[in-house]
Amino acid sequence: MAAGYLEILRAKHAAQLLAGTLVGRLPNATAAIAIVLFVRAHGGTYSLAGALAAVYGVANAVGQPLLGRLVDLHGQPRVQLPAALASAMAMTVFAFAGTDPLPLAYGAVAAAGLFTPPLEGGLRALWPAVLRREDQVHTAYAMDAVAQEVMFTVGPLLVTLCVSLWSEQAALLALNAVGVLGALWVVVSPPSRAWRSAPREAHWLGALRSPGLLALLGAFLFVGMALGSITVASVPYADDHGGDAVYGWLMAALGLGALVGGVVYGARQWAGAPERRLRWLVAFLAVCYLPLTLLPGAVAMVALTALAGVFLAPAIACAFVIVDRHAPRGTVTEAFSWLVTTFTVGASVGTGVAGPVVEAGGTLWGFAVPGVAGGVSLSVLLATGRVLAAPAGSGVVAASSENDPNRAAEPRFSSGDRA
Repeated sequence: MAAGYLEILRAKHAAQLLAGTLVGRLPNATAAIAIVLFVRAHGGTYSLAGALAAVYGVANAVGQPLLGRLVDLHGQPRVQLPAALASAMAMTVFAFAGTDPLPLAYGAVAAAGLFTPPLEGGLRALWPAVLRREDQVHTAYAMDAVAQEVMFTVGPLLVTLCVSLWSEQAALLALNAVGVLGALWVVVSPPSRAWRSAPREAHWLGALRSPGLLALLGAFLFVGMALGSITVASVPYADDHGGDAVYGWLMAALGLGALVGGVVYGARQWAGAPERRLRWLVAFLAVCYLPLTLLPGAVAMVALTALAGVFLAPAIACAFVIVDRHAPRGTVTEAFSWLVTTFTVGASVGTGVAGPVVEAGGTLWGFAVPGVAGGVSLSVLLATGRVLAAPAGSGVVAASSENDPNRAAEPRFSSGDRA
């Protein structure tokens, strides 16, 4: 199983790009908890802390595809590093100004989220240029999904460690400084400096003019919703079965399940079209959410939560391949950034929906939300099966002379203008 991953990491520049991207994404992975702890340490309410964290999340969701489009137009170093610096400077303003005055705090947090560099999309755009072979690229996507689970598990632990060693302000400053170093490590690499997107046809919709990509984003909105609802539904369950420790185990189990599933999925090559494979993965994902409504004892619930996460990373890795196949020529970074944004928005919607559902119907109905959301996601994929059929000429992922992996057709677009 490890052989395929070691082959990827031995490829020239691959380890640097993966490590730099993970380090560069630390501020994003830790922002919510770091903001909440900082606001509470300065006497702010939970409502204020939640509102500032939400502003960061919304701004981040808006900024990712916009910055991704700029990366496609101007290259990675000209966008990624300035964006990382701007985001870190905005968070520094917040760290020193605190929550008074409030308009400055909201503005600083919004700017920090808006300018978070699209390192995720940038890395996925670079894999075909670094690895060359299609099977290696697919394995790298799976490894990327696994690394994402590790980052969002380790990140909060790093925040609490920084807070315990220094302070909440120091945690904000240190993590964002480290994030800038990570972005710098990526953009100084030869693949990042050399990468150029293929010439793109001018269109205000950019990557969103691809019907296949829109179908995928619609499905993953509900996958994100399912994940977000579990984090909320687990709170009242934990309150009835042991408190915060149980909640921590449930969240860790969800991440561990996804990590294991992603590792196993990426360790082998899969035959057939990824669009068809994604339907099966989302179907299994939805089915594995259903046992959560049984509400067994804490130990069994932890096991069921781990099972619920098993197919998440494989589904995300498979979605990466489909994005690569359907992104219009010259929009690959923007397309990957749209997937990140859609998933994030879906998770936010899931947390917003699960709260009232739990209050109205109890914990059982709260855990019914992810099952319903998973079923809707599968329905979207089934209903759009013809749209998601692989576009002609996209069967091979390989680096061209322009370092562009995409061969996606651009239906219903005939302009000859280039951007």
